[in-house]
Amino acid sequence: MNLRLLHYVYGVSLLALAFCCLPACKKGVKQQQDELYSRHLQRKVILTVISTPMPDNNADINLLVCNDGQLFDQLNMEFIADSLYRENRLSPLVIVGVHAGNRWEEYGVAEKSGKAVAGGKADHYDSFFNNELYPYAKKNAGVRKFKSVAIAGFGAGGLSALDIAWNHPDKISRAGVFSGAFSRKEKNEPDTSANGMMFEKLKSSRKRPHLQYWFYAGANGSTGIAKDDAENISAATASVAALLKSKNFTSDDDIVYQEGATNDSKAWRQAFPGFLEWAFGK
Repeated sequence: MNLRLLHYVYGVSLLALAFCCLPACKKGVKQQQDELYSRHLQRKVILTVISTPMPDNNADINLLVCNDGQLFDQLNMEFIADSLYRENRLSPLVIVGVHAGNRWEEYGVAEKSGKAVAGGKADHYDSFFNNELYPYAKKNAGVRKFKSVAIAGFGAGGLSALDIAWNHPDKISRAGVFSGAFSRKEKNEPDTSANGMMFEKLKSSRKRPHLQYWFYAGANGSTGIAKDDAENISAATASVAALLKSKNFTSDDDIVYQEGATNDSKAWRQAFPGFLEWAFGK
């Protein structure tokens, strides 16, 4: 075989190999940091934004807002989203992780702001989501409306996620609550596991927002996050889920309740792929 023919065969072989590798080189998700000044919170809010490759039709883009975006590295969030996307199990999605400021004050029940032991600025955080973060996400994604929107959080961030979803069903259709701090109470409120602020809000509510819920609750321990105030997590979560069903807020298909052993980042990391596929799976 002469030298020219050898080069030709070699070149054709490389080209064939490149075509064979194209599926394995499928473009994955991107992660980047951003910053948004909030007049409602009076601070700069750091955001971690994870996005799948965008589709040709922007109407197919979904949004997930996550409280406690500072936990994304511990949760391996980029890896989870990328793995599901490469396996063709995830719809086009933008995930915005909001890094917490003062979790003790900002995560809570909006109507109880200023009265509660915790969550005194929950109304400010609710306004931040509705008037600043949501418009930011739409502008960044280049959409007039997302196909669907979910919000999720961990511990007190999970309590906040459920509260915001309940307040804004015109925007949000699903809520993910991981080890929710449903034991948060108003001052002088009786110390019972089922009698937290969110439980009382749902119990007295006349609204019937059409929402779907994913609950994760570990059997033992608090979240381990400083000042999270998440106690009696399993019992309180079960009480909230049962209340939603008893008041006919939902059908059985609208609630997923996953039990685990612990309430920490390792447990949430294991549960989160299931939540993502439930909320945005193909």
